[in-house]
Amino acid sequence: MLVSPSTPDAQQALERLSSLRQHQQDSRRSPHKPLLVLLALGRLAATGSSRLPWSEAEETLSNLIEEFGPTSQTGRSQSAAFPFTRLRSDGVWMLDRDVPMDNVGPLRQGVTGQFEASLEAALRDRPELLAAAARGLVESHFPGTVAPDVLVAVGLDPDLLEGSRPARDTSPADRRRSSTWPAAVIEAWDRQCAFCGFDGAAGGGVVGIEAAHVRWFKLGGPDDLDNGLALCSLHHKLFDRGMLGLDGDFAVVVSRRFSARTTQGRTVYDLHGQRLTPRPGTPLPAARHVRWHTDQVFQGQSLAS
Repeated sequence: MLVSPSTPDAQQALERLSSLRQHQQDSRRSPHKPLLVLLALGRLAATGSSRLPWSEAEETLSNLIEEFGPTSQTGRSQSAAFPFTRLRSDGVWMLDRDVPMDNVGPLRQGVTGQFEASLEAALRDRPELLAAAARGLVESHFPGTVAPDVLVAVGLDPDLLEGSRPARDTSPADRRRSSTWPAAVIEAWDRQCAFCGFDGAAGGGVVGIEAAHVRWFKLGGPDDLDNGLALCSLHHKLFDRGMLGLDGDFAVVVSRRFSARTTQGRTVYDLHGQRLTPRPGTPLPAARHVRWHTDQVFQGQSLAS
């Protein structure tokens, strides 16, 4: 018989994993531990065990951090070693031998990590609990445009985002989104994409135009007009994935990590250097929000001007 995530034991397991959110400080992104937990959840769902040898994690976790984390000067292996060793302090992860924190060398001597035993058993025996844990983590650390991509990358079904959510107490971090902000942003940008000008509509309503936060709402971004852009679905996705950004002059920049072969895909390159031109009365994104996006979301370096 399936056990509801709302039962005491299940709720305790979810709380142990949700506490990882405390590692996001000063609106800086720190998705390293959540990505490791999600990777382990994917292995547990696929194989019945979260066991993850460092020989595999060094490459796989490094790729996840590079793909979904902020740009960093830290080496790939070192970036992966941080969560692989430090997650032990959260009480949800263990290694099969004692190694120093953050030290890559000892990890290469055949070290394996996995969930703490009681947590592993709870997640293994309750598939709906595993899904709830993955959903809670990905929704806490990534916007809706990116969350499905993360789940696919760790081997989980993105459809679990549509599942029922366990009830939990409201905390200051669980701010309510403004119900009027999306429409206000789209209207302020004249119901068209601020990057490419797409203005699809049907029956008087916009189609494929979305309100995008420059600084993510999940990490302190306010529902203010100067933190919003109306973007088409494609460019919203690319903006949140860090393939598109803005420079100090409010011109669109394209990451060197983005590549395309077809004529349609290569139109993204044409956005590079185009300055935002809002209609009179619409504020440009605040410089502080643009800086946050550049530091925490934009991937790598921009194309040459």
